[in-house]
Amino acid sequence: MPMTPQSRGARETHSLIASDKVEGTSVRRSDGEKIGTIERVMIDKHSGKVAYAVMSFGGFMGLGEEYYTLPWSVLKYNVALDAYELNLTDDQLRAAPPRTAQGGDASYDREWEEHVHRYYNATPYWDEDDPMSPGR
Repeated sequence: MPMTPQSRGARETHSLIASDKVEGTSVRRSDGEKIGTIERVMIDKHSGKVAYAVMSFGGFMGLGEEYYTLPWSVLKYNVALDAYELNLTDDQLRAAPPRTAQGGDASYDREWEEHVHRYYNATPYWDEDDPMSPGR
């Protein structure tokens, strides 16, 4: 009997991918230059929507890396690159809102989330279905 994706416990279909396959995927500019790596995805536990990707950037062999929280909507998977595409300069990334505030993850703070979405000119994930939505 031939193995089907279902019988193999598929982690990827033509339009769906398991989170463990996203983690570790490269982020590249459209010219192929590597920017960073997806370290994790952050999912809104109420809506089930992927809200953010946390990307590592810079450093060498894990030392000196910085982490940036990117609205998921700014990343587009590019089959030709076999990576998520993001066309920002290194300076634009370094000027992005910091991932942490007072040593903790700031993603619980709606004001911080709004700031991140404004910086990347991205529609907030909580407003994607209803542009008139005031958020949560």
